[in-house]
Amino acid sequence: MLKIIKKAAKEEEIRKRFYFTLLMLVVYRLGNNIPIPFIDTKALANAYQNIEGTLVDYLNMLTGGGLSTLSIFALGIQPYITASIVMQLLTVVIPRLEELSREGEQGRKTIQKYTRYVTIALAIFQAIAITNGLYGAALADATGFQKLIMNIVLIGGTMFVTWMGETMTEKGLGNGTSLIIFMGIIASFPRTIARWQQGLHYNTTSILAIVIMAIIIIAIVIAVVLISEGERKIPIQYAKRVVGRKMYGGQSTHIPIKVNMGGVMPIVFASAVLAIPSTISLFFGNNGASGIGNFFNETTFGFILYLLIQSILILVFAYFYNQIQFNTVEYAKQLQQNGGFVPGIRPGKPTSDFLGTVSTRITFIGSIALALLTIIPSIASRLLGLDISFGGSSVIIVVGVIIETVKQLEAMMTMKQYKGFLNR
Repeated sequence: MLKIIKKAAKEEEIRKRFYFTLLMLVVYRLGNNIPIPFIDTKALANAYQNIEGTLVDYLNMLTGGGLSTLSIFALGIQPYITASIVMQLLTVVIPRLEELSREGEQGRKTIQKYTRYVTIALAIFQAIAITNGLYGAALADATGFQKLIMNIVLIGGTMFVTWMGETMTEKGLGNGTSLIIFMGIIASFPRTIARWQQGLHYNTTSILAIVIMAIIIIAIVIAVVLISEGERKIPIQYAKRVVGRKMYGGQSTHIPIKVNMGGVMPIVFASAVLAIPSTISLFFGNNGASGIGNFFNETTFGFILYLLIQSILILVFAYFYNQIQFNTVEYAKQLQQNGGFVPGIRPGKPTSDFLGTVSTRITFIGSIALALLTIIPSIASRLLGLDISFGGSSVIIVVGVIIETVKQLEAMMTMKQYKGFLNR
């Protein structure tokens, strides 16, 4: 990884992409520290203290801490992620959207436009919930016009963050949406370390518990790397054919089926869905947020239920992404058209069924591993009595985003070499 980064740093085009991505992330962090107009910061701080540690605290982590200070980016990228989930599910259900998804770049742009419309609707819902529900008491003295301005700023901030994510994906390095979530998670790490230091100072936290948690996190990082690199290679043989006086084909290759084909997206989408109860609780103010948070955090049944729902969502989205990215019918058709076949498997539908079976089994193993890696830190923190602002999903997202960004760098370097070879 370090060699790839060192080589990439020598390329002017890649440096420009890196600086652009860095600039966007700096703007995002600055925006998270600029409060919206007409607010009393002390009243907001007191209101947030009453719900800190609940599910809303998890939503605050996804926004990079902007929700606790009610910054212009308080809603973050979460409405856009939820809208993306909705549109991808509708693409499977609605034939017209499915046709658009197959129309190439133009169809993708149309679906992206619909996704932005849904993002605006969700942003309006969340902005009203925050200003009238969660912080309704703290903003009780605000006039109707002032609240209107607050909502407009929050909605505008969400759309600006959405634009940054899309632009970073196009002109920067890595996936812009994932990088924005990555920055939000990284921003929560210092708060966790500060809580641990405070716990050590007041003897409420043991050094042994911190060491055990650190070992668990390191083990998760190693496991995520192994899962990301793991793949099953399906051997492919091409039949020999004679064209004129030349013989073509006869070579062997393979189809790599990744253990974790969806990357960090199953975790990201599962986190977005899990944030829905927090979003709904915003309408009910501090009492609603605390009630839902206490049920999932403090009761044993609620805690187990939360982990169970999280695991199921990861499995569902892992299979969902597998179906989107690996179309076994198309693979089998292309192999048959090009004279390729899996040894011992007949071309056509038998090949499609075989690839589907292998893909399903591999995805099951990968999704189970992701689910276990996600819930283990939550269970460990509860048993060890450690207060953490991030969970296993956060660690997986951070590691996954780094791996995906490095892979994109490697792909860009490979393309650069091919271009240099062709231009000679």
